[in-house]
Amino acid sequence: MQKMANKYNTFLLKINIFVVHHPLTTNIPISSPFFLVRCSSTPVTAAAAISQIEPYLRTSMDRLSGAARLMIVSDLDHTMVDHHDPENLSLLRFNALWESKYRENSLLVFSTGRSPTLYKELRKEKPMLTPDITILSVGTEITYGNSMVPDEGWVEFLNHKWDRNIVSEETKKFSELKLQSETEQRLHKVSFYVQKDKAQEIMKALSTRLKERGLDVKIIYSGGIDLDILPQGAGKGQALAYLLKKFKAEGKMPDNTLACGDSGNDAELFSIPDVHGVMVSNAQEELLQWHAANAKGNTKIIHATERCAAGIIQAIGHFNLGPSTSPRDVTDLSDSKMENVDPAYEVVKFYIFYERWRRAEVQSSELYLANLKAVCSPSGIFIHPSGIEQSLHDCVNLLKTCSGDKQGAKFRVWVDQVLPLQIGSDSWLVKFKKWEQLGEERKCCLTTVLLSSKDMRVAGLTWMHVHQTWFDGEGQNGHPDWLF
Repeated sequence: MQKMANKYNTFLLKINIFVVHHPLTTNIPISSPFFLVRCSSTPVTAAAAISQIEPYLRTSMDRLSGAARLMIVSDLDHTMVDHHDPENLSLLRFNALWESKYRENSLLVFSTGRSPTLYKELRKEKPMLTPDITILSVGTEITYGNSMVPDEGWVEFLNHKWDRNIVSEETKKFSELKLQSETEQRLHKVSFYVQKDKAQEIMKALSTRLKERGLDVKIIYSGGIDLDILPQGAGKGQALAYLLKKFKAEGKMPDNTLACGDSGNDAELFSIPDVHGVMVSNAQEELLQWHAANAKGNTKIIHATERCAAGIIQAIGHFNLGPSTSPRDVTDLSDSKMENVDPAYEVVKFYIFYERWRRAEVQSSELYLANLKAVCSPSGIFIHPSGIEQSLHDCVNLLKTCSGDKQGAKFRVWVDQVLPLQIGSDSWLVKFKKWEQLGEERKCCLTTVLLSSKDMRVAGLTWMHVHQTWFDGEGQNGHPDWLF
């Protein structure tokens, strides 16, 4: 046990190195409880953890020391998220591609018409990644990081020639306008439902009245029913232009930007100069009509043949923006070869295999288990979120007993915010959130993995240590079938 303790202390020392040198933690004290959560079995609430990394969250755009390799700006409903895909396969495919090949040096931006309330509800329903930046309420709110810190400069900009009280007064004169729920009424957005055959007439009349009252507004109709009234300077396109201007001022203009959408309120995204665009195959008529009238000859905008997130992946390949083969599209992950050491890909690949193993989508084979043991250090330790220690080889042995135990069940595994840090010439620390879903129940843990390329007998990286802690106290009731 003393020998094991010494090895674990070495692991904690490496975590301390991670705290000191990781670019995301420049302003965080070494004693920060956020990092103790990774080396303690005591559950820590998300609020407590986030409070310790607020300096990072407030400067989320500074996560990268230079320009983003790729910035994806995507609508959510019916673009990133396919509500007609109960298995969420296209979303999971995108997740695996992003975390394995882009998260470390690129930016993910969600741009949605949803309010913060409805956005958070969607996150609970679907296996969505955590974006670096969130544009909400049809481009009237911009927030950064996990804690969604608002951009105050954007708020001040939108106040110009905007008076919500006048908007309310004038819209009450149109009986055809049905006010949406209170959660959808925001500081710079007033939202209604209106029938499609009445929309154009009402928009024209309302625009005239508000102009006469001294306001400069924008009226957007989308989805065949939603009518939003915003300040003229607001909108998804203007919010994106604002972000690009900030990046340019900092000398961090993304190498490439890809805008993704399906409805009328996404049209503005495709109007920004030098931005690639993809209308997913299921794009609505209103967006296709806008494209035909305004951007038909623009080769930087395509209409994908794939739905939702699959169409986004297709666009990445079409425009040669980077890798476009998701690890979930690789049938036999044991045969996938890496030209270079790739810790993020190693993590994503392992958890896809783990999901397939338990869903009986790979054969229960001693060869697979032998291969897993070969990439796990004989002295490697796994710290379960409950605090129980096991050797990594014992964990692999446990896999034999759970092969196919989730067959036929709605069981999915995905990882989020996979961020590797090289801490030595042949070693990496990788931190991420690991999620499991079974039916409607979800659970998540914060995970830190120590990987090494020192063992030349292993084709790839060797797993040295794995340490997990329940996220937001999710495992209080215990989860005996939680592995790795």
